[in-house]
Amino acid sequence: MIQPRTLLNVADNTGAKIIRVFKVLGGSKRRYAQIGDLVVASVQTAEPRKMLKKKEIVRAVIVRQRNPFRRKDGSYIRFDDNAAVVVEKKEPKGARIFGPVARELRDRGYTKIISLAEEVL
Repeated sequence: MIQPRTLLNVADNTGAKIIRVFKVLGGSKRRYAQIGDLVVASVQTAEPRKMLKKKEIVRAVIVRQRNPFRRKDGSYIRFDDNAAVVVEKKEPKGARIFGPVARELRDRGYTKIISLAEEVL
């Protein structure tokens, strides 16, 4: 359950390390985001001399969540952390993606994230 004020790790090489969600996109009363959902977030910590700076506003797609996520076949998957990838019009802003990502992203149209990921679960 990703909601406003949730801190997310960034799983790409854009320079942002931690982002804070302040809006879940997809409806006026939408409260929670899950794997594959788009959120608007603010960069909280960033590496120096990289693409993204602190306080920047970005859009990100959730690639991992700690809360168990139910798949269509009835199985559940959960990860060790909450993580997102910074995107710009469905394309990732970074050139590399770290850690595993959920295969549900392919159904949502994020094929570029799937192809860049180290591991797809």
